[in-house]
Amino acid sequence: MKFFVLIFLTSICIYGSSFQTPDKKREYYQLTIYHFANAGQEQMIDTYLEKALLPALHKKMIHHAGVFKPIANDTATDKLIYLLVPIADAEQMTSLSMLLLKDKDYIQAGKQYLETSYTNPAYVRMEQQLLLAFPLAPKMKLPALKNPRAEHVYEFRSYESASEQLYRNKVKMFNEGGEIELFKRLQFNAIFYAEVIAGSKMPNLVYMTSFENMDERDKHWKTFVEDSFWKKLSSMPEYQHNVSKADILLMKAASYSDY
Repeated sequence: MKFFVLIFLTSICIYGSSFQTPDKKREYYQLTIYHFANAGQEQMIDTYLEKALLPALHKKMIHHAGVFKPIANDTATDKLIYLLVPIADAEQMTSLSMLLLKDKDYIQAGKQYLETSYTNPAYVRMEQQLLLAFPLAPKMKLPALKNPRAEHVYEFRSYESASEQLYRNKVKMFNEGGEIELFKRLQFNAIFYAEVIAGSKMPNLVYMTSFENMDERDKHWKTFVEDSFWKKLSSMPEYQHNVSKADILLMKAASYSDY
């Protein structure tokens, strides 16, 4: 985790973005992405998260850890599990790993995963990203969905930019430009919006919205692209070409996820 702190400080110097002087009210998020290849690895990761990690996080008063699996996992060669953990501040971020290793219940419950051999790995690889919540969305907001959980759809979007300046422009478009307010007005049930301040894809911002079901998801996006405010905002000269690559993942929450 010291690596993330170093990268964070370096990012402040290089990017000069809206996290230059972070508001203490803005949350951090640790996004862990597990890449796995088969049902055995999936089961090992699920058991570890459900029985060991999430209960340990709850003991540390971290109650809103989300676990999500792409709907396309069934046919994908590179299968994924996303773990999103809100972190209050840099101190909690740097101390969490050591605190977990001192938790005897966590060590015992996660024994299979933690002590698995190199001949039976729990995953193909694991990657992590450190995120900082947007100024106008400083705290995670849990989705207000009424349908059964199995019907819910979580949409994770990642927007990369061709340069740091264009990245800052897209962050501004979400905040001062009013894109966040548009999502709110159209009831996208956004869970978070964040800057990626350390990770494998840079410069990059990510966010997650949620819907009752796939049909509602499609209806919401149709309304979005037809909205007069979006048409005006997206056509403004100052906001052109600020996204070079967009990745969209439609996911379901794991049965043991906190939301």
